[in-house]
Amino acid sequence: MKIHAVLSMLVFLMLFTGCDMFRKIAGRPTSAELEAMKEEIVAADAKIQELKSKQQRQADSLAIVDSIRRMKAEVHTVSEIGALYSTNLDHKYYIIVGAFVKESNAEGMIRTVSDAGYIPVRISINKYTAVGICPSDDIEDAFLLLKGVYREPFCPADVWILVNR
Repeated sequence: MKIHAVLSMLVFLMLFTGCDMFRKIAGRPTSAELEAMKEEIVAADAKIQELKSKQQRQADSLAIVDSIRRMKAEVHTVSEIGALYSTNLDHKYYIIVGAFVKESNAEGMIRTVSDAGYIPVRISINKYTAVGICPSDDIEDAFLLLKGVYREPFCPADVWILVNR
């Protein structure tokens, strides 16, 4: 009879208290603790993926800048050239195909690039009028556009990329 009562009690405990009681007695984490650990791991994995993605974007940008350097093209920021420009630029990157003191020379380049199918942007930098084409907000796009401009017959040897910060 005692064995019957003990067995009945064990069956009752197992059916109505779940295995968390036994896990707690054994010093193991309960299901709630396991769920919390799982959520922490998922959050940590998401953070790691975000950091890897950011690191990959930086590596891609560095590779593009290196490719631009190998092409012997230059990248200048507005502040590097001491620019007090009066043009309101809507994009971050512009390919500059010429900077002219004489307005007539700038007009000639504007006509040339327009005839080639590009939309020129006149950029006033100090006493110069620069002719920019292929505006872009992404360095990768700017690099690909620069490669295309290099193939154009009007492209000068000293073409460069303006970074509008």
